[in-house]
Amino acid sequence: MSSSSDQPWRDPALPADKRVELLLQAMTLREKIAQLGSRWAGNDMADAELPADETINVAPMEDVFAAGAAPSLAEASRDGLGHLTRVWGSVPRTTEQGVAELIRQHEVVLESSRLGIPALVHEECLTGFTTYGATVYPASIAWGATFDPELVERMAAAIGRDMAAVGVHQGLSPVLDVVRDYRWGRVEETIGEDPYLVAMLGSAYVRGLQSAGVLATLKHFAGYSASRAGRNHGPVSMGRRELLDIILPTFETAIATAGAGSVMSSYSDIDGLPASADSWLFTDVLRNEWGFGGTVVSDYWAVPFLASMHRVAADNAGAGVVALTAGTDVELPDTIGFAGLLDKVESGELSEELVDRAARRLLLQKARLGLLDPDWTPEGSVGDAAIDLNSAENRAIARQLAERSVILLDAGSALPLSTDLRRVAVVGPCAGDPRTLMGCYAFPNHVLPRYPDRGLGVEVLTPIDALHNELPEVEFLAAKGCDVMGDDRSGFEAAVAAARDADLCIAYVGDLSGLFGHGTSGEGCDAEDLRLPGVQGELLDQLLATGKPVVVVVVSGRPYALGDIADRVAGLVQAFIPGQEGAAAIAGVLSGRIVPSGKLPVQIPRHVGGQPGTYLQPALGSVESAGISGLEAAPLFPFGYGASYTTFEVGDLRLSATEIGNDGEFTATVRVRNTGNRAGDEVVQLYLHDVVARIARPLKLLTGFARVSLEPGAAVDVTFRVHADRTAYTGPDLRRIVEPGEIEVMLGTSSHDLPCRTVVRITGDVRVVGHERMLTTPVDRTPVTADATGGG
Repeated sequence: MSSSSDQPWRDPALPADKRVELLLQAMTLREKIAQLGSRWAGNDMADAELPADETINVAPMEDVFAAGAAPSLAEASRDGLGHLTRVWGSVPRTTEQGVAELIRQHEVVLESSRLGIPALVHEECLTGFTTYGATVYPASIAWGATFDPELVERMAAAIGRDMAAVGVHQGLSPVLDVVRDYRWGRVEETIGEDPYLVAMLGSAYVRGLQSAGVLATLKHFAGYSASRAGRNHGPVSMGRRELLDIILPTFETAIATAGAGSVMSSYSDIDGLPASADSWLFTDVLRNEWGFGGTVVSDYWAVPFLASMHRVAADNAGAGVVALTAGTDVELPDTIGFAGLLDKVESGELSEELVDRAARRLLLQKARLGLLDPDWTPEGSVGDAAIDLNSAENRAIARQLAERSVILLDAGSALPLSTDLRRVAVVGPCAGDPRTLMGCYAFPNHVLPRYPDRGLGVEVLTPIDALHNELPEVEFLAAKGCDVMGDDRSGFEAAVAAARDADLCIAYVGDLSGLFGHGTSGEGCDAEDLRLPGVQGELLDQLLATGKPVVVVVVSGRPYALGDIADRVAGLVQAFIPGQEGAAAIAGVLSGRIVPSGKLPVQIPRHVGGQPGTYLQPALGSVESAGISGLEAAPLFPFGYGASYTTFEVGDLRLSATEIGNDGEFTATVRVRNTGNRAGDEVVQLYLHDVVARIARPLKLLTGFARVSLEPGAAVDVTFRVHADRTAYTGPDLRRIVEPGEIEVMLGTSSHDLPCRTVVRITGDVRVVGHERMLTTPVDRTPVTADATGGG
């Protein structure tokens, strides 16, 4: 393509917004509406190498929308097209095949339309680039366990570079939903149960991905994780205050501090109003208050769901009007509801200005991505067709993330493993199945179950193979015992026999991620309660009854209640879906080669039915309410907790001030010392509590954190800079306020272990704050000299 006088919008010398206005003037109404839609050509299973009857169902009722009436890509592109959906992520293709298919689809879009505007290409990237042969990183819940924004940013940058190299413009990640119910299947896709932790790591992901030129998509906006009973797509019973204080700050922070380019709508309704129909959410808050200038894309089929599921529209065309009016700009993965917008405008039911509004937002992104430039070509959009999507650099990052995410809950009597061990039984359904290490949006679990002859696409060590590598002198007795799912107990006898014949037993139990009931964790894989899936709990009971020491490793996407076994095991480890390098990370923690440093991003419940289990509770929902209810509120292991093979001391709290104004700030400094005999990492955590507030507030709220690495005997001063804005909350009139009064300041190593406590008083009047407020707590780390520590 080249610049011409009749297409001035192709001139790269003009400002992007000017080019977009010129293009809009040149477009017909049909062409503008076409930019608001998408086509999932890959979901037709058109790959000639695949059997004709192969299908991939990635969402409920997908067959209803795709059946029979789906247009060809050429037909869908006759007036142009906004997005190409998952060219890479739908069927297993080599990199060469994927590049060829992407170029083919681009050419169809260009040749089918008058103006020849390229489509934007989007893909999933929740645990890495979701395509065949790409590195599978730990799941988001494992990122949370690292408390390491810098490492998450490095991972996202690597993912972005791979995606950009093969022509992808937008990634559908990160998930910024805050966990509210552990039974929800998509807990594995979240970063944790605390809004500040989610905001900081999610923003880091955005910065990393967008550093490579790939737009990040914040999802799911908003409230999706708070569905009743943890049921996927369930209604959300939530007041606006909880939405404003717990759910929305993660998105707001990623937009304000990382410049996120896109937001995806939630499927759920909040108090009866579907998110995709909520103009307050998508226009008043997102656009007008936060100043978001990117695009809002629908979750897959969220627009027609307004008619078929929520029934706030009579038909798909009516659903399109509702979604566009509320603020949805682009419908994914196919154009269904927005296909009827032309008739709605022509009949006067819908203003063309709303079409222009959405088209302007998408076209501005295309201009900034270079898609409107005269020299753009399908072939040129692929920067490196020979790229290794599972490079050594990728795997090194995945390995470091996995190692930092493994959480030692209890070293017990057996960890780290003794060098005197000669025979070890390795049992449990997660010991020999590499799929249990990967999330539901990892390609091996997301797509490849439909293509069993394609393997996993990447090499993944099983936990037992990793133990062989870690401890080559040990004889291992392997026995599966049972599957992750189901009630088959026929393998119990062999597993128990192996335990009896061994010096020690290591039991790997937990989840197998899948989609819509084809797993125990993942989208649509919600749990009735928090007992280990299937008969795994019974297997553990029989292993423990042998009298042999049993180390339990839970490899899961959600926390499970472990109160029944915690005082009987010889060691307890939690690994939240650690990815393709996860087996070696777990083995390294067990052997002691790796000093564990992961921290719980969600609590470990004591009882299988205890709900809700998150730590963000006011007095009536906390242990302070003991005696009010027969249900115990205390977790087995608290938020932020994680043990180590070395020891740390946190003390010497120093404040810069004990009284600040309502727009002031103070610093809180603690000294962290490694008092053990091994180098290790500790995560220092700062919590605040509004002693007397106008609203029942959480007794503890994470407000800052810092990971520090220390050699034995070394110390570091960690200083948190806390602005008064960090105490803000939504008051009775739904305005966010900084209120005078006492704020309890607590520092330590978990939400329970907080040895450093003091009070800071905020003075002045009540101050109303908005989007301009301070959203983060900066941290400084200052190494302490040997003289200052008293050491040599």
